[in-house]
Amino acid sequence: MTTSPRTILRIHFHLPDADHGLYEQLLALLEGITPQVEAHPADYSADVSLTGALRYWKQDAAGLVGVIRLRALALHGVQTSAGAGPNRMIAAMAAAITPPGAATIVGNTPYDIAAFLRPRPAAALPGIGPAAARALDRLGIRTVGDIADAPLATLQRILGTAAGRQAHDRALGTDDRPIVPAAAPKSLSRTHRFDRDELDPEQHHRAVLGLVEQLGAQLRHDQSIAAALTLNVTYADRTTTSRTRTLTEATAHTPALASTGRELLASLGLQRARVRALSVRAERLQAAETGTHQLTLDIRDGKARDLETALDRARARYGQGAAGAAAAYRRISRTTPA
Repeated sequence: MTTSPRTILRIHFHLPDADHGLYEQLLALLEGITPQVEAHPADYSADVSLTGALRYWKQDAAGLVGVIRLRALALHGVQTSAGAGPNRMIAAMAAAITPPGAATIVGNTPYDIAAFLRPRPAAALPGIGPAAARALDRLGIRTVGDIADAPLATLQRILGTAAGRQAHDRALGTDDRPIVPAAAPKSLSRTHRFDRDELDPEQHHRAVLGLVEQLGAQLRHDQSIAAALTLNVTYADRTTTSRTRTLTEATAHTPALASTGRELLASLGLQRARVRALSVRAERLQAAETGTHQLTLDIRDGKARDLETALDRARARYGQGAAGAAAAYRRISRTTPA
């Protein structure tokens, strides 16, 4: 019996606000097409296996993707961008270069895969962050095609043994990761979109601190704590990079979240990156009453928590931007009157 080629869809829902309830409705729409849906709440996207659904709906990939996008717009008023291809990586890369209101479909033949992948910049390949891209560029490896053609030993010397092997395989279009159907995990996210593509690391830092403050305040309001934090970066070319770190202990304490947020930001090496948006997601949420807190003899910790409670009261009374860490706000030049 001949096995049908895989067809994977990555779809981004462009929600007007951080509306998790609407996102869950859109996931239900996808599950009405196929049960093979894996949610990515960080950026309100999902990976969907269309392999069996194409035959059921008597559509090709472009036709069924069109049906999904039309339903999202007609039933929920939500614009989408989508990419489809023979595996998750190619679908995600196709979606990353697709503007809202459009779809990019990559065929299943080796020619189609190579024609799509090879001209893409090296940094577009998942797992190649800005620092790795700069290291490759110094040796003239600037495109995905260059990575595919480079000796494996060279890639492993630059990127490390495992990362070099992974980059080589992905540059050839190999990605066997399955779709793992699951409901959207309980999480909470906040996003900052810059007015222009931002190069200034100080502005990246302030944006992350501002997002972490918002998350911490919301978690405490909801009486929840987070066990992990994810930072998602969207670059000027609409490619993305994510980093996740498990917290030492599940918490809603802003200084602890901020410390992890700074570590995640530093790990991405964005010194020369043109950043369009930053998103921070608190993951693996649980009720605050189920958490534990390591006692400390440092009186500053108790004072910080007391201050945090006072700031929460100020925000509740005067609004979200009424109080917070000075580092999260832009500096304002003041002129002293003569």
